[in-house]
Amino acid sequence: MKSLTSVFISSILGASIALGIYHGVSKENTKIIVKETASDSSSTSENRPYQLTNYNNNSLPLNVDFTEAASNSLDAVVHINTRITVGQVNDPVYRLFYGNAKIEQKASGSGVVISPEGYIVTNNHVVADANSIEVTLNNSETYKAELIGTDPSTDLALLKVNAKNLHTIQFANSDDVKVGEWALAVGNPFNLTSTVTAGIVSAKARNIHILQGNYEKEIFPIESFIQTDAAVNPGNSGGALVNSRGELIGINTAIASKTGSYSGYSFAIPSNLVKKVAGDLAKYGSVQRGFIGVNLKEINTDLLQSYDLPNLDGVLIAGVIPESGADDAGIVPGDVVLAVGDIEVHNIPGLQEQIGKYSPGDSVPLLLRRGNKTIHKEVQLKKI
Repeated sequence: MKSLTSVFISSILGASIALGIYHGVSKENTKIIVKETASDSSSTSENRPYQLTNYNNNSLPLNVDFTEAASNSLDAVVHINTRITVGQVNDPVYRLFYGNAKIEQKASGSGVVISPEGYIVTNNHVVADANSIEVTLNNSETYKAELIGTDPSTDLALLKVNAKNLHTIQFANSDDVKVGEWALAVGNPFNLTSTVTAGIVSAKARNIHILQGNYEKEIFPIESFIQTDAAVNPGNSGGALVNSRGELIGINTAIASKTGSYSGYSFAIPSNLVKKVAGDLAKYGSVQRGFIGVNLKEINTDLLQSYDLPNLDGVLIAGVIPESGADDAGIVPGDVVLAVGDIEVHNIPGLQEQIGKYSPGDSVPLLLRRGNKTIHKEVQLKKI
């Protein structure tokens, strides 16, 4: 239903931000791809999008110990190397020696083993367009990997290696992750294998506008990243973000930086979304994604007045698509989504993350505010 796609994409494709956003994949002999670069015309603090503050290590508790987390996760994080054939070189000297041969490019990243039978989750941008994919375990064993499926909407991909009894990582419930708790990034930055860095969860449900939408190809970006200050660099992409017990809370995907290297901000896909996408790719080869069928808006002071809302809580439903799940459930424009099940939602990325865990045909419980009352609705998701 084309009307649903056009309206839905208008609610999830936002303007790009000025801060540079980088995918953390390491490419040999190539520049890191930049989503949007900040102007380097001046180094004054007025033109910098963010400023870093001094960090006082003396404030850290003395009994912090990440050895258990590292031990539980290191063997489940792999090093991924790919080969990509790129276009011909328009250089007469090169063509004199090599003719019209195409160039083969190497790239590397990280991945996380999620099953003993050899399923590995990573970022789509780590393996995109690869001719061959090679996976190296923490014990240096190397395997050729098969690409099972990709999901550009979340920048996730699923690989499979022919191995048994692999060390896996346990999934944590990313809904339970709290801002301020410890987080460890495990991966292979700059081809330095088995690297662990520590930080805290800085924010949740962060949209950094890095994924490209294409509704004709049914690519609807879902960006609800966990933000952390654990050091993440090129090569970390697809690696694990774990809690202090070594349980997976996210897949490291991007950093905010002017240089392409760590500057204090990194972003990971929540583990609950990873679990849904990886499960669908393993079972179906593609993600089974359902939609409510609404046009959403963030609530600001202007909407507060125009819709006569009591506060800024929740996400405003500005429009409902005819014959959609929302329409069938009796949801109307002006309703405000306060929660999906037991999980409160405070912005559009957070709502997308919760809906993204469900499949077409699933009945999703919503807590809404209509006027001065709260109401419950069950919405059956439909496929576009």
